[in-house]
Amino acid sequence: MTTGGADERAGRRDPAARRTRLRLYQEQLLERMQAAKNGAGASVAQLGLAIGGARYLVDLAEVGEIVAPVPVTPVPLTRPWYLGLANVRGSLLGVIDLARYLDDGHVAAAAVPGSTPRLLVFAPALGLNCALLASAVYGLRHAGTMTRDGDALRDADGNTWMPLSLAALVREERFLHIAR
Repeated sequence: MTTGGADERAGRRDPAARRTRLRLYQEQLLERMQAAKNGAGASVAQLGLAIGGARYLVDLAEVGEIVAPVPVTPVPLTRPWYLGLANVRGSLLGVIDLARYLDDGHVAAAAVPGSTPRLLVFAPALGLNCALLASAVYGLRHAGTMTRDGDALRDADGNTWMPLSLAALVREERFLHIAR
């Protein structure tokens, strides 16, 4: 019988050993994230979500977090696609109905049966306190395994996915001007 199990249990109780393991884990995680950001290794996963009746793929580096909907306070004299302000963990975020934005304010985001709407918060690096209303979040998708269909991508199940760049969205003049 080996004493490896006893050594491991003793290491769990030792705070210095625990810190060392945590530091090693964080370094490995950072290396993997850097490799994904630099395009090394396997295809990078993107977040799949539904906005209106369409499916979109968003780069994970552009996403801050995904939260359950919170109360939104309407802001007078704004565009129909600007739903208002929401308090998410102490930060005020402008909430955008992207389906309305893309359709110039006419069509509200459609609900996806059996799913719960979510707010997709922009990453702090984008410099805009903003969130998109998503009808559904489908989780990670690998664009590298999909086939190109014009500007869109098609997965093995036949679903069509449109790439969505939040970084490009925050540079759009129309997106930044919410006043009527």
